Amino acid sequence: MAPFEPAALPELLPVFYRRLFPHGAYGRWLGYGGVEKNYFQLREFSFTLRDDVYVRFQSFGSPQELEKELQRTNPYKIDIGAVYSHRPNQHNTVHLGAFQPVEKELVFDIDMTDYDDVRTCCSSADICSKCWTLMTIAVRVIDRALVEDLGMKHRLWVYSGRRGVHCWVCDDAVRKWSPALRAAAVEYLSLVKGGAETVKKVNLSEPVHPFIRRSVNVVEKYFEAYALQGQDILGSPERWDKVLALVPEEQRELLQTEFPKKRDSVQRWELLKGRMERTRRAAANGKGTACYADWEIMLQYCFPRLDINVSKGIGHLLKSPFSVHPKTGRISVPLDLQRLDDFDPFAVPTISSLCQELDAAGDDAEQEDSEETEPKRRMRDYRRTQLAPYVKAFEQFLEEMEHARRGERLRRSDLQGEF
Repeated sequence: MAPFEPAALPELLPVFYRRLFPHGAYGRWLGYGGVEKNYFQLREFSFTLRDDVYVRFQSFGSPQELEKELQRTNPYKIDIGAVYSHRPNQHNTVHLGAFQPVEKELVFDIDMTDYDDVRTCCSSADICSKCWTLMTIAVRVIDRALVEDLGMKHRLWVYSGRRGVHCWVCDDAVRKWSPALRAAAVEYLSLVKGGAETVKKVNLSEPVHPFIRRSVNVVEKYFEAYALQGQDILGSPERWDKVLALVPEEQRELLQTEFPKKRDSVQRWELLKGRMERTRRAAANGKGTACYADWEIMLQYCFPRLDINVSKGIGHLLKSPFSVHPKTGRISVPLDLQRLDDFDPFAVPTISSLCQELDAAGDDAEQEDSEETEPKRRMRDYRRTQLAPYVKAFEQFLEEMEHARRGERLRRSDLQGEF
């Protein structure tokens, strides 16, 4: 893969927006099948241009108009905002207070930096294959809850291009949710509470909610490989003291005595887990109090950490899918949940590698029909690169959403025909 040099962005971005960016599918997504005639026109976009010039409250009459502006300005970053009461590019002409956000996808932003207190391999913006498992767990936990607990259907999960993941919930009804409903949803999905000064950030008690039980089942599938082997959280007295600080005092003293006798983190965890399970069995028989310290530890170390402000604010902007990350050069690509465990952020194509692939395919492309239309040529271009499977995943998401919308229209038509 071609190495990425941030200094090369100005010459690479025009090629990207002209030959690779999936303008057609992008317009289909944000137009939502023409749900309202001016829906796309009321959408806010913001661009980060060269030298960190940030331009907000942009809007466009059509996807084609947006395409032309992207090719003209070649933004370093694209952010997507809400659908407003008035066209965002005319907000200065609207009476004060009349310009309001009215609709937006319910979004989630999960950033690896929020896990720095439980990562031993990396910190800050750095990631590696070991800690990336946290993002896999986050997607699994949140996506299951969105579908099974909250009844949502159309979720677009996207790699941010550097150190996190985003989710766009695109159901028609959810896009109309108030900030209060959004806050309630993200509160339901949040367990890790407290800042850096809070030692114990997860506290469970009977009865344990089904959402928590199901989340523990997801985390357990990854916990040994990620936390016990990859992060080695019980590998030394310094590390296990940090974990035992989350255990009730009467259990902690026994474990501190026994831990040095065990060979590694896996054996120490089995000891801790066994003691907690015994308290739960005893409590089920009316003897003592159940202790869920093992579940609390798993959740504190692995449970998704959500930014509530991103999710509850309708006017909040979020980085667009297929944006280029200006520091890594990686494309913000959709995730295929069927292959989530195999996703490697370091294998995501960069703008440099994509342009290099286009150059390599150049001779063949010149022999193709010179009369073909611009959209057809661009489709041929991205299909020659590693971007192709990611655009395909995006199009499959759109097709499922459009199929559901057609089905709903037919259902309503049939109901109206009965009266």
